Amino acid sequence: MATWAIGDIHGCWQTLQRLLERIDWAATRDELWLVGDLVNRGPGSLEVLRWAVKNRDYVTAVLGNHDLHLLARACGVAAGKKSDTLDAVLDAPDRDELLEWLRRRPLMHQFGRFVLVHAGLAPEWNIELAHGYVDAIGVDCAGDESHSLLTAIYGKRQNPWHVDLPREDQLAAAAVTMTRIRMVGPDGRAVLDFTGPPGSAPDGCRPWFVSSAVLRQGYNVIFGHWAMLGMYRTRGIVCLDSGCVYGGRLSALRLDDGRVVQQEVLDEVEARG
Repeated sequence: MATWAIGDIHGCWQTLQRLLERIDWAATRDELWLVGDLVNRGPGSLEVLRWAVKNRDYVTAVLGNHDLHLLARACGVAAGKKSDTLDAVLDAPDRDELLEWLRRRPLMHQFGRFVLVHAGLAPEWNIELAHGYVDAIGVDCAGDESHSLLTAIYGKRQNPWHVDLPREDQLAAAAVTMTRIRMVGPDGRAVLDFTGPPGSAPDGCRPWFVSSAVLRQGYNVIFGHWAMLGMYRTRGIVCLDSGCVYGGRLSALRLDDGRVVQQEVLDEVEARG
């Protein structure tokens, strides 16, 4: 038995299938963690979601920003973007089952000393505070047929988290943090419009994990979302976003021993220039 974590799939279904073959993943034997952004940009989002739902008892997935975008589009909160490749999901006869499974995914998963999150955590959060936000957001999303929290998450996506925000705004900003953070500014708040490598960040900015309270507690955080950081490992953190949907690779990490397997993209995608 092994536990594998896989980076941002983004609808690269053919690449995912080949990577699973290469790591010899067996649903009834091995655990699989997915770092979020299962869908969008790549051509096979529907196939990826159907596979994940079929293997729901053996796959642990957290929500990424593109997964939230799909949910927001499905309930009319967000409009489509030119780069979206989500119509096949939205038009599928089984869309309700697929979207209900996706809607109930958490924003963070912890097992032992390992923490799985799509983008990262606010530096000042300890693991207890992070769980508090994840639990509150999960309860609200699961029981909110009016999609008010999703509306707040999507509508306030440019607002960085801060402890002085009102409760609904704070929950929305916490969800944005976990799905979009890369760098924080001198004041410790997320710089949400930054997408480049750390070396090109504005003066005074630093990666979110440089002063993370969760890392100081001794946890190991596995995340994605940062294609320009790429496959990156240092003490306490692993970034698994190796830019598959931009013409790069899809990465898998075996938690048991740290082995990494990467698969060059096989799907037809638009390479990042």
